[in-house]
Amino acid sequence: MEDLFPTEYYLSQNHPNPFKEKTIIKYCLPEEIKVKVEILDSKEDKIKTLVDEVKEPGTYQAELITNGMREGIYLYRLTASGIIITKRMLLLKK
Repeated sequence: MEDLFPTEYYLSQNHPNPFKEKTIIKYCLPEEIKVKVEILDSKEDKIKTLVDEVKEPGTYQAELITNGMREGIYLYRLTASGIIITKRMLLLKK
């Protein structure tokens, strides 16, 4: 039988990647906790905050719409209770 709730913090690779207009970022939380999902430029300056709230244990997804963003490499970061997970993604405008 599968567990109903994740047993660890997890941040998946965004999909699609590379992407043009929007992408989905999935993440898992093993406990109720305040979580942030932020988009950073390649210099690690914050561009957008997608999530900044307390969430119950479970699997979630956040959608990034690229309005106003330039083509290039971006980072996305999950922060929760001292846990920080960062991944890269590629935005193509052509």
